[in-house]
Amino acid sequence: MVSELDRVLEEVRRDKGLDKQILISAIEEAVLKAAKNMYGPQAEMEAHFNTDIGEVELFQFKTVVEHIRNSQKEISIAEAKDLDPESEVGDSLGIKIPTSTFGRIAAQAAKQVIIQNIREAERDNVYIEFKDKKAALVTGYIQRFDRGNIIVNLGKGEGVIPPQEQIPGEKYQQRDRIKAYVLDVKKTPKGPQIILSRTHPSILIKLFELEVPELTEGVVKIRGVAREPGSRSKIAVESRDSHVDPVGSFVGAKGSRVKSVVQELRGEKIDIVPYDDNPAKFACNALSPAQISEVITDEDQHAMEVIVDDDQLSLAIGKKGQNVRLAVKLVGWKIDIKNKSKSPGLTRRAIEQLTEMEGVGESTADLLYKEGFFTPEEIALAKIDDLTKISGIGEKKAEKIKLAAQDYILKRR
Repeated sequence: MVSELDRVLEEVRRDKGLDKQILISAIEEAVLKAAKNMYGPQAEMEAHFNTDIGEVELFQFKTVVEHIRNSQKEISIAEAKDLDPESEVGDSLGIKIPTSTFGRIAAQAAKQVIIQNIREAERDNVYIEFKDKKAALVTGYIQRFDRGNIIVNLGKGEGVIPPQEQIPGEKYQQRDRIKAYVLDVKKTPKGPQIILSRTHPSILIKLFELEVPELTEGVVKIRGVAREPGSRSKIAVESRDSHVDPVGSFVGAKGSRVKSVVQELRGEKIDIVPYDDNPAKFACNALSPAQISEVITDEDQHAMEVIVDDDQLSLAIGKKGQNVRLAVKLVGWKIDIKNKSKSPGLTRRAIEQLTEMEGVGESTADLLYKEGFFTPEEIALAKIDDLTKISGIGEKKAEKIKLAAQDYILKRR
């Protein structure tokens, strides 16, 4: 028959999700501590859970002697013979002690040890569960609010969203469902601390992974994220398959995919722009929805001047400079936006720079400029196919222009 203790152990194992052996060890330790409190620290004691009878058995070990000098550690040969007729002087004899002899204080101490061990085992389980989920997306429910922190019930553990990781203006109530990014999992004296974030840029990547199968399959890729949490974000995407439109994959039919992410982030606007190896073209994409007229790059300074029509200036800069600020974060270059009416000489300077390349005349430079190639650096980075798309430039001429651009850059260094 299953003992009462066995039944309790099984119930606790199911409720707490703990290994039964951990519970057994906790009980053995508790019984041993109670015995030490009762018989003294010098007593040599051992506690073992007997699976056959479903009870913890306690033994005190004493050395068999002729004459007792220390009653805690020794037993006379006469007493030993009564317990075990084969006992000899010098033997170590285990004497079973009934746990029912424990007093109330000893029993209370045992109970505290069991509770403490179970609590520590639970904490270890939570840490093991979440330590490999760092940088993952988790879903939970708002449990409570504590001095500005949002405490999230994650099922087997609790996560905390500190004030600095909360999106400005977001309001929650108890029991609200929430998704968050696991920023860190720490071991502390009070148990594991799971730090969550709603502001980290990577939460965008994780949310899109739930919505865009092509992303998890590796067909499309996110090349960069720039974010001002709660307001607006930009993500740069590219496709590894020429037949797959990366922006379309993220937007989804009628905007369904991006809408799901926007909804989860409580209305945060998300611009999805195509990535380009050419920094100037990438900057043009990143400054969307503004239309860019010209881009003059300075490779050495990692900076560029972006020229826009007068009616596009405010759109390129954005409200309180947000559009250009996000574009700078995304591209990684300094961007200075100017309107055409105040920069009439930039076009001429760009064409003059292109004509400094060997074998490139003014007419060819003008063709390149009109197609968006404003500097030798941009031409050096371009693919031959991109250059041959320009009317009047064949494959051989494209190769010569690309080599001329590379030579020009090398001479400048």
